[in-house]
Amino acid sequence: MEIGVNLKNVSGFFRLPSGAPVNVACCVKKLGGKSQIITKIGNDPFGEFLEEKISHIGIDIKSIFRSEAANTGLSFASLLHPGGKREFSFYRKPSADMLLDASEIDETWFKAGDILHFCSMDLVDAPVRSAHDKAIRIAKEKNITVSFDVNVRLPLWDNHNEYRKIINKYIDKANILKISNKELEFVTKIRDKSKAIESLRKRVDILVYTKGNEGAYIYTKNSMAIHKGFKVNAIDVAGAGDCFIGAVLYKLLSKYSDDQLGDNELREIITFANAVGALVVMRRGTIDIMPTLDEVDKFLEKYKK
Repeated sequence: MEIGVNLKNVSGFFRLPSGAPVNVACCVKKLGGKSQIITKIGNDPFGEFLEEKISHIGIDIKSIFRSEAANTGLSFASLLHPGGKREFSFYRKPSADMLLDASEIDETWFKAGDILHFCSMDLVDAPVRSAHDKAIRIAKEKNITVSFDVNVRLPLWDNHNEYRKIINKYIDKANILKISNKELEFVTKIRDKSKAIESLRKRVDILVYTKGNEGAYIYTKNSMAIHKGFKVNAIDVAGAGDCFIGAVLYKLLSKYSDDQLGDNELREIITFANAVGALVVMRRGTIDIMPTLDEVDKFLEKYKK
């Protein structure tokens, strides 16, 4: 892999299975949870590659559909410097995932105790938005927790004001919200970070606020916890945020219900999630490098000493 080269000067690319919701689902699975992915891929080699990879680690793929009308979405990335900024170019006008239709969403997929997780990339004006609406409606009817990572991708939207409105519309449908320090002002239009956070905290049950290598905060309406992160040698930050929220969701699925979340429980969750994120940035890759629960436990034991 070339480092310190922008996209137009890269001489070659290394193929990796990825995508924000895929990363979250795979992280939960590798930690020992259960995951199912709802999406649509193209009837092409890239779609086959992605499906094979996620099926191999045990993801439930019964809700992955195939499209003859569009190819699997692709993104090309260059690592501008180790452990730091990347340059992206997305190929999805349209991609198969955008063509997932509401009629393909099956309510039998949704069970009590599940968490439905989604990101803003597929809230574009396409059939996939209506698919999200139906999935969220079913989740609400079955009292299933809804998790939203805003995961802002400005290059995918021509109208940024409309993008902001859509994000805020779906924040009000969510129980759990993840947002980063780089996204906070864009979403809220509030420059003062503490005021911006409070404005979001009122709207959801759990707010997760990430600050990269400066750690993260987690809030409920009555409790909060901070973890300043682990000092590690970051090689590649790609997917770290996805694995962070995946780790939070894993903890919520495996151990805690909303009424059990006091300061101590939130601190345990955010520490665990930061450990997962730290392990991810120390490695180069995507699904294959995500840590197991045993690796996370050993990492945390090391940092206790």
